[in-house]
Amino acid sequence: MPVSVEPQLPWVVPMWTPGPLEIIIILVIVLIVFGPKRLPDLGKSLGRGMREFKDSVTGKDKDELPEGSTEKPEPTTVTPASEQKS
Repeated sequence: MPVSVEPQLPWVVPMWTPGPLEIIIILVIVLIVFGPKRLPDLGKSLGRGMREFKDSVTGKDKDELPEGSTEKPEPTTVTPASEQKS
């Protein structure tokens, strides 16, 4: 019985996937490099960037208004009770 064996090219290497230990090591290195105070901001900016990328790929745009509304609502300001004059 002949067995068909596909020739493997020497430069084709399967992609490496990190295991749990590698992920923990990467997270510890990120914590050491950026510090605990900057991690929330880093996560926020990463999430914002991913959201903007997804919106640009799908064609959604923040500047586009729905067809029913042509005007933006005026922002309202609230003055604290301690500053109000009665």
